[in-house]
Amino acid sequence: MAQDILTRQVTLTGISPIMFDKYSGDNGTSLEVDQKMYFAKDGKSLVVPAINIGSFLTATNTPSAPKVLLPSKAYKAVAQAALSYTSISPFEIPLMRDGEQIVFNGFTNDEDKLGGISVHRCVARLPKGIPNPKIRPVVDLPWDISFTLSLYKNDTLAEPMLRRLFEQGGIACGLGTYRGVFGKFEVTQWE
Repeated sequence: MAQDILTRQVTLTGISPIMFDKYSGDNGTSLEVDQKMYFAKDGKSLVVPAINIGSFLTATNTPSAPKVLLPSKAYKAVAQAALSYTSISPFEIPLMRDGEQIVFNGFTNDEDKLGGISVHRCVARLPKGIPNPKIRPVVDLPWDISFTLSLYKNDTLAEPMLRRLFEQGGIACGLGTYRGVFGKFEVTQWE
């Protein structure tokens, strides 16, 4: 069975800052801006959950690489195949800068100068012009993540398509929240 699993070491290198907006778990709980980032067990080092990369490959209700790149009649099958036949490890992927994991040091005047993290404030407009203020953390360039990607043999998703999803989707879609504007990346390792 091992020959039916293709394993690649992948590195994604940011070409735009990445924005986070971690969900609190319910719509009634509001998080502080620093609570919207993902942390390792130490509570300071930043990570990207593997499930967020999974969402980049599989989401059908928000922008994802298949949804952005493939025809409407094809993307759901590819997204389902990515959900079913890929795995990403580790579960918490260290967010790196220049070979060191990015560490959050606290905000002063909406900035963590040492960590290269800032607070982004904007107002989205809901239907009927209702303002919806958004306050989210943004990790500046440079950033990168490295992980192990496994693809199980299947009839829908082969390595060339999976690699295309990462390479073209990294530009068209990106990672994090407000994908497409923030979180753009290029594939710098695929071996």
